[in-house]
Amino acid sequence: MADEQKIAAVEGEKPMTDQELEAMLRKSENVTEFPEVTLDEFTEPSWDEWVEACNALLKGAPFDKVMYTKNYEDITFDPIYRLKETDAILPTDDYPGMGDYLRGATLNGYVHEPWGIAQACDETLPADNNELLKEEIAKGSTVYHIKLDTATMNGIDAKDAEKIGDVGVNVTTVEDMSVLLNGLKLDKYPLMIYTGAGAKGIIALTEAALKGAGKDLQDVKGVIGADPLGELIVNGKSSTSLNALFDEMAETIKYTREHAPLIRPVYVRSDCFTDGGANAVQEVAYTFASAVEYIREMQKRGISLKDIAASLYFAFNQGANFFMEIAKLRALRQVWAAIMEAFGAEEADRSIMVHGRSSRFTKTVIDPYVNMLRNCTQTFSGVVGGVNTYENPPFDELIRKGDVFSRRIARNLHVMLQEEFGMLCPIDPAGGSWAVESLTKQIVEKIWAEFQKIEGMGGMVKALQAGYPQEQIAKTLDERFKALELRKDRAVGVNMYPNMTEEPLERRAEDSEALKKQRAAAVAAYVADIDTNFVAGKLADVASVEAAIEAFSNGATLGQVAAAGCKAEEIETITPITAHHWTERYEALRFDTERYMKETGKNVEVFLANMGPIPQHKARADFSTSFLQVGEFNVHLNNGFQDDEGKPGSRYEKCVAALKAGIDDKGTPYDVAVICSTDKTYPEDVPALAPMLKAANPNMTLFLAGAAPKDLEAIYLAAGVDDFISVKANCFATLKKLQQKKGMIE
Repeated sequence: MADEQKIAAVEGEKPMTDQELEAMLRKSENVTEFPEVTLDEFTEPSWDEWVEACNALLKGAPFDKVMYTKNYEDITFDPIYRLKETDAILPTDDYPGMGDYLRGATLNGYVHEPWGIAQACDETLPADNNELLKEEIAKGSTVYHIKLDTATMNGIDAKDAEKIGDVGVNVTTVEDMSVLLNGLKLDKYPLMIYTGAGAKGIIALTEAALKGAGKDLQDVKGVIGADPLGELIVNGKSSTSLNALFDEMAETIKYTREHAPLIRPVYVRSDCFTDGGANAVQEVAYTFASAVEYIREMQKRGISLKDIAASLYFAFNQGANFFMEIAKLRALRQVWAAIMEAFGAEEADRSIMVHGRSSRFTKTVIDPYVNMLRNCTQTFSGVVGGVNTYENPPFDELIRKGDVFSRRIARNLHVMLQEEFGMLCPIDPAGGSWAVESLTKQIVEKIWAEFQKIEGMGGMVKALQAGYPQEQIAKTLDERFKALELRKDRAVGVNMYPNMTEEPLERRAEDSEALKKQRAAAVAAYVADIDTNFVAGKLADVASVEAAIEAFSNGATLGQVAAAGCKAEEIETITPITAHHWTERYEALRFDTERYMKETGKNVEVFLANMGPIPQHKARADFSTSFLQVGEFNVHLNNGFQDDEGKPGSRYEKCVAALKAGIDDKGTPYDVAVICSTDKTYPEDVPALAPMLKAANPNMTLFLAGAAPKDLEAIYLAAGVDDFISVKANCFATLKKLQQKKGMIE
């Protein structure tokens, strides 16, 4: 369909409107006969033939164990997907932009409206952030995505802030907001601002600033939205009572529907779950449970379902499992449509607006350039899955705020996908994929089941009070950490293939105190000319958005408006979901090594007892080297020890002599030795060599590279081997023990 429209445009014909296209698609639903397409010229192998070919390549490894992979969503990936197994679930009667929206939110996909490139701008000072917003648009972004700092989201003035600009721009007065929005083409590009637990203050501040420039929010499109439950989950407590926050949400919906109908003031985000390690099922189910809580609370306050639907915007993170993330995005549209249908929403109000973001959880501090690759696959899965807007964060986001280079790399990925890779043309590109359709069906069922569990508890608030989502996500986090420990999950550059020549990125920490003084002085200069008595009168009642706008327009600060509207009500407290990233424990381990080296000039020194010529020991020597370098230990390489002609066993004497020589001319002893060779040679080498190595250096830890057969394990241990380095070994635990023995950590 996209190709037909492009051809029509080239030939001068008028492209079909969405209405004409929808009419044609609905008419096609009655077509039941299609020409048969045969592929008789190809010989289709049977399942048994395919399995036999796989077994030949597996060389004895069990097919059922190796070829089926279970993920964190408890869904098993099959080794191959076939039409006859998925034919019944293919969405042959569904079209994008209709029905349950499985195949997309719009009829034309990205053909008429590409996904919004929403790169977050997080400079601390309003003027600097304004310049960054303009720069982003000039270089390819299509959304003004403003990221606020924590103080601003919490309604705290600059002078009272604990830290200025920690995660974004600091705004206190209408003058700040005017500077921030100055010269932005809000009639052309959407605006995106996450406001924290409540949106009234930022909506009012934005409207006051625009009115001061002779404009308003009437024609501005986008989201200026709050997620009170998301903030509760992250912080463990609410800023005020949930009832008060829901009252504020209702007030912002009423205001925006009347005065800013293209602005969505409810921004339901999954960060609070995914940053804690949640899997895709938990992420979607719990995010939707929060949204349903909002719907019910808004209905109690007299808001119509149509107005609620027009006020919601969702944000989901894209994780590392490429096909699972595509299936997740397709599935969540279907699940949300079912939820809204259950509420009685009309078909048009069952569609969901989705902002995507590459997951923070999957990023690393060590070897951060690999994050570019992670961002690439995650952004691609988001686009294929059909997001409305997307943020590809800079690769160094865990270390510092982005710079010109990292922001350019992040932004240009969007541009390449749109302009060079043709991702604007296919509509529902994953539709009909036997694998993706199967995964979509399975994850829909699991999301629905988990969502129903929350409903059975009485809703999201009650579930959080009971600690259920927190417990489930904690279990998933433990599974993720365990998989990294055993290196079943591979974080390139961290727990696998460490880059020993890496130079850490400069953190470029901002001078928070200097910035606070600068911001406080600017605010003080602004309020110096304000009639404080007049402002006090305006602050007497700021329950409505209109009243807050009036207060800001007359000189009130964000903190003053927040304090005036805050009632002394009991806050909600729960067990929070703490933010993590998946490699944090390995990184902490490596930083302990670096700290110890800096303080003492020493490290864990590793000797490779390589037996025989290079082809014999290389594979296991390389594996052991990489395994131990994960902890940034110093591994000393050699080309192996071999017998002299006519002197069997002399390889052992050479090896022991090299061990005794130590790491330097002072004979400083090694901390670790690893015997590296093959399973075939170990029965001879280990019983002979291990006692000699132990006698030469009784205090060192002796490893054998490879997992010993059960019948030989006791023999090797008795000979002096302390442990085994293999694919089954717990890399993290092994390295921690070596650090403790060295005295790096307690």
